[in-house]
Formats: sequence, structure tokens, C-alpha cells
Amino acid sequence: MFGFGFFLYFPEDKTEYIPAFITLILFFLGAIWTMSFIKKISKKQERQAKELEEKIKNTTKM
Repeated sequence: MFGFGFFLYFPEDKTEYIPAFITLILFFLGAIWTMSFIKKISKKQERQAKELEEKIKNTTKM
């Protein structure tokens, strides 16, 4: 087995998978929340940049 037998563990009692599954779900939901938060902040910064660009264009035309 080239030494990989020490790292693989398949329990007989399948209820031992429940904590790992719960952790997986929590990290997955956290990743989704983080991405939506980053998108929200990015949209806000994009809007602010466009407003600043318009303000600069209006002041240079005069």
C-alpha cells in the first residue's frame, strides 16, 4: 500500500461521518456567504467609482 494505509480510515459505524458532513456544510455555506459579501462590496465600490468619474467629467467640461 506504499504507506497510504495509515491515512485512510473507513469506519464501520457510518454515524462517524455525521460531524464531517456538518463541518462540510458549514464551510460551504460560509464560502457562499463570503462570495456574496465580496460581490456586494464590489458593486458598491463600482457605483462609487462611476459617480466619481461623472463628477470629474462634469468639472473638467467647465
